[in-house]
Amino acid sequence: MARYTGSSCKLCRREKEKLFLKGSKCHSPQCPLEKKNYPPGEHGLNRRSKYSEYGVQLREKQKVKRIYGLLEKQFRIYFKKANRQKGVTGENLIAMLERRLDNVVFRLGFAPSRKSARQLVLHRHVLVNGKIVNIASYLLSPGDVISIKEKSKKLDIIHNTLRRTKDNMYNWLSLDKANLSGSFMQIPEREDVPLNANEQLIIELYSK
Repeated sequence: MARYTGSSCKLCRREKEKLFLKGSKCHSPQCPLEKKNYPPGEHGLNRRSKYSEYGVQLREKQKVKRIYGLLEKQFRIYFKKANRQKGVTGENLIAMLERRLDNVVFRLGFAPSRKSARQLVLHRHVLVNGKIVNIASYLLSPGDVISIKEKSKKLDIIHNTLRRTKDNMYNWLSLDKANLSGSFMQIPEREDVPLNANEQLIIELYSK
């Protein structure tokens, strides 16, 4: 399976904002964006800051794609599915991305980043409705219960992250810290998703 293997911090610098791809490092003074708030590369400091209309749309798409850890082909598939659904395409797209298992594991606080959450899922530490699911892109439905496998409940990465996680931060999820489980209660509304992005720009880009 293809995946991005480069520096996560360079992705944040390219978008000139924190995408929170490295967990606790993003909240610390060690974050490279604190010292180098410009695109990476030899000409990063001198790169023009103004974009064309297409450039603005492209940057927004790249930002959201990188936040959720997707490659271009995967992201385009989500757009096509969202476009076929009833309702607002942009809201459908964000809702679908939020339903991904790796994203929900991250949102519940079982992992410090979506990348770490993806590893937990791929390494078979996560259960959905009592059964192991090792597909990070698995789309959850309302009522699904996400939990940590019994043999994996002592993993330090899970407990260290949960210590920094507030209870029930999202109204579409419920968290039971004691039992290391949570429920996906409903598909989130766009205004409830803490995502600093203008998805309409993405729709305009793909609609050309």
